[in-house]
Formats: sequence, structure tokens, C-alpha cells
Amino acid sequence: MNSFNKLDKQKLISQLEQLYKPYEVAWVFNKIETLQNKYASKVEFKKGELSQKDVILITYGDNVQKKGQPHIKTLQQFVDKYCAPEINGTHILPFYPFTSDDGFSVKDYFEVDETLGDWEAVENFSKTTKLMFDAVVNHISKSSNWFKKYLENDAFYNDFFIDVDPKTDVSKVMRPRALPLLSPFKKSNGSVKNVWTTFSEDQIDLNYASPKVFIAVLEVLLFYISKGAKFIRLDAIGFIWKKIGASCIHLPEAHLIIQLYRAIIETLTQNVYIITETNVPHQENISYFGNGFNEAQMVYNFTLPPLLAYSIMKENVSVLTRWAQSLKMPSNKVCFFNFTASHDGVGVRPLQGIINDDEIFELAKRAEAHGGRVSYKNNEDGSQSPYELNCNYMDLLSNPNENDEIRIAKMMLSQSVMLAMPGVPGIYFHSLVGSQNYYQGIESGINRRINREKLDFDTLIQNLNTKGTLRNKLYNLYKKVLAFRVNEEAFNPYAEAVFIQPSEHLFIIKRTKGGSCFYVVHNFSDNNQKMKALKNNVQDVLTNEIFLDKQWEFKPYEYKWLKVL
Repeated sequence: MNSFNKLDKQKLISQLEQLYKPYEVAWVFNKIETLQNKYASKVEFKKGELSQKDVILITYGDNVQKKGQPHIKTLQQFVDKYCAPEINGTHILPFYPFTSDDGFSVKDYFEVDETLGDWEAVENFSKTTKLMFDAVVNHISKSSNWFKKYLENDAFYNDFFIDVDPKTDVSKVMRPRALPLLSPFKKSNGSVKNVWTTFSEDQIDLNYASPKVFIAVLEVLLFYISKGAKFIRLDAIGFIWKKIGASCIHLPEAHLIIQLYRAIIETLTQNVYIITETNVPHQENISYFGNGFNEAQMVYNFTLPPLLAYSIMKENVSVLTRWAQSLKMPSNKVCFFNFTASHDGVGVRPLQGIINDDEIFELAKRAEAHGGRVSYKNNEDGSQSPYELNCNYMDLLSNPNENDEIRIAKMMLSQSVMLAMPGVPGIYFHSLVGSQNYYQGIESGINRRINREKLDFDTLIQNLNTKGTLRNKLYNLYKKVLAFRVNEEAFNPYAEAVFIQPSEHLFIIKRTKGGSCFYVVHNFSDNNQKMKALKNNVQDVLTNEIFLDKQWEFKPYEYKWLKVL
């Protein structure tokens, strides 16, 4: 059996007492010890540390497909040959049996969707890439065994879910979607329960006020680690604690549960990283770092995608620079998970307090003008406001009718910023391979599918290898930047970052660590730009050009990675 750290019983019990009754706390602690002993032999006890070599691909398990072959095996072939070694991690979006929301309504946390493969395929994949697993644990499918047992009046599952009198005032509950909060279900004894469903009628919220739910989800997390997870993404985690009369998002109890799960995991291994997914305004988002040592090691940088799109739209980096300069980490042990696109759309709530409502609407109109869709949320006053832009990221940045050179330039400008920011980069599959709006996807009525196209492996590889295609040009530019980034310690996730704005059009990220120093310069305008050189002896590592002049010049939407010699 592998060794493991003993639980800090006094501290753990003190924290559990803030959630549960005294007699429940003793039961929970005993169950934690049982799970710790169960998984100690299945988890490698070691310490890990993130570095500049950590770059993660975000993808569905079936984004690339070969007829007659399990999708996860096909994905591994793509990652091993066309992503590695520059991209050393893979976030496989929920690969469990599901009933809706393209995987985010899980039927069984302990099984692999048979159309994708099996646990052997997942574990084999984990040997060649660092895997990120989704823990979709705010809610579960109405077709799950847990909810079926609840409807059958199984006593063990009686408090796994939350039923509320429909006359109850729940108007203060923060709603991410314009759908009913409560959904009626008939139990086997004929009674009707109005059950809490934050996201949809098929996504039943779990009741963390039940200690049994706390333990059941803890086992899910430990099971994932035993199957090779190095990163665990806590989906919609800000919603997990409910309290009538409250907003039911970011409650202290939600933070405490994350802290407890992390503390328990770290008794078994310190080579697994918790990442929180909270698509909310910036200050709320970064609260999940906790004190910098006790909560999430990484937080999604949700402000970056819409703010980059806004800055390209305005050809002005003033807001971007002010925001970047304000970023402060609570410790040198936490960092952002930086990304610009994902399986979801581009959330605009993180822009609240950074730009005004009219500008958010302007960005939404841009998405629509470029062929995208906009999802709205209901406000307390009865009005609606944009919640998410459903658009391929390259199509959001540039009109699909513009020429490839401009489209690639704007796209790679945004990716260069993302890659140069402090933190760990997350690259969405369709951003890497130069995809565009997938209009067949939204014929289903689900706007997010505009950016979820499934590709034939052989056709994709042919396009990537055909010189002059949009996919070929963008993919090769992307890989070129990555090849330099992962070998320079200046881009360590925790390395120093200084943000410089010599004009309203130029955005500069200075990264420094050890003997490595870079100025990564971005021109956000469609005009040539000049500036006084910040150093007189630098080399653009992407072109090998050495600059000795006292002035730097940049073409429209150009980016340069300038290494100080």
C-alpha cells in the first residue's frame, strides 16, 4: 500500500461542523477515513509542480472520429501525433453516459460512454498525456440511478435532492438560464415533488446539505484520480450549496466544500490540481483561489475571452491593459487557466464592471453579425441581458467574409496573448485546427453546438497537411509559437508578468524568470504601429530577426515574441 498523509482530524471536524450536525460529522469523518484507505493503494503518492510545459487541449472525446474505432482511441492518435510534445495535457469533456447537454447531464459517474470507449482506453491515454476529468457534480441526470432511487422512495437517497414548495419565493436565486428553477416529478407513491434544477429539467441538483452526498461525490473524485486524472474540473461548482432567500451562488459553504475536498485529496497525492469553472464576474471568479493555499489551484480566466474580442473590436487595449495590471494572485501557488474558446460560448457576465452594458450589447451584436447566436439570461427586474455569445472564436473576432490572412492574423493575435499570459493555457480543439461556425450544429436548437463540430480524422489530417488551407496555416502558426513557449522558463505559470501599454493599440506582456526575459508585443489595430524600443538587443524568436534599432515597428494585427539577448 502506498503511504499517505494522515488527516488533520481536529481541523477537518471543525470545518465539517460548519456544514453538518454533530452526529453527522462523526459519520462523515469515518467515511472519509474509509475512502482514504480504499484509494491509497490506487493512487500514486507524489508531489508535482506545474511548469511552462503544461499546455492543455480542450476537446470532446469524439471531436475526431474514425469509422469502426472507439473515439477515445482516435483522439489519442490525434493528440500523440499532432499535439504532443508542445501540448502535454488533454481535457476530455464529460465522457460518461449522459442524457442531454452534450455530456453535462451524467447518468453514471463511474462508467465511460460506450460510444467513446472504456476505462482501459482512458487509462492508456493517461500514459501519454496529462488528463483533465470533468466532475459534473452540481447536478446529475434525471435518468441516473441516484435520482431513480429517490423517485422510488429508497430511504438512502431520500435527501440526495432538494424539493421545494412551489409557493416559496426563490426570486433571489441567481439564474444562468431563462428556464424554471423547479421541475415537478412524480414519486412512486404518487406524490409530486418540485425538485431544484438550476440548469434544466434533466439536470437535477444534488443536495450537499446531505452528508451522504458529500461522501458520494468525494468517492467520485477519488475514483477519477485512480483512473489517471491529473486535473479535476469542478463544473458549475459555485451553485452547489442552496439556501432559500439567498442567491445560491458562491455561498461560504460552497467554498468550504471545495477546501475540504482538496485537503482530503492532498492526503493521497499532491500531483492533482483542482480547477474551478465559475463563469461569473471577475472578482467573484477569483474568490475560488481561497487564501492561495487552501482552495482551487487553478481558476478559469473567464474575463480573457470576451475582453480580447472586445479589444480587437475596438482596436484599443486600454481596458485590457488596466484589467491585466489589476491581476494579483493570493499566493505563488495558484494561477489562472487561460483560454479563449471552449465547448461553451463566450460568456459576457465576466465583463460586468469592466465595460458598460451598452458595450456588452455591442459585442453581442457583433457575434450575431458574424453568424453567431446570443443566449440571454433573465434579470430580477424582468429584463434580459446577454449571457453568452455562441460563435466560433475566429468568427467572433473577424467577419467570415474577410480574407484568410486577416482572419488568421486576428485569431493568432488573440492566441498569442493567451499563451503569453501568466497561468496554464487551455486550447480548444477547434481553435487549434482552424474551424469555423458549424451551422448544422444549431439546427438542433442548441446554440452552443455552433462550436462543437465532429470531424472525420482522415479528412482533418489531409486539411492540416495541405499547404495553403486555412486549417494548415493556422495550425502551423500555432504550433510554432508553442514550440518556443514550452521551452522558456519565462512562461512558467507563476513567473513574473508586467503589462505595458505604449499606445492605445499596443499591448505588451513582459515575462521574466531566471535568465529568461521576453517582451511579447501585440498590435490590436489594422494600421502599422511604431514605438520606442524597450530594449535595443532583442530577437523575435518566431522569425529569428534581431532588433538593434531604437524603434520597434509592427504590421496590422502582428505579434512578436521578443527575447532579450
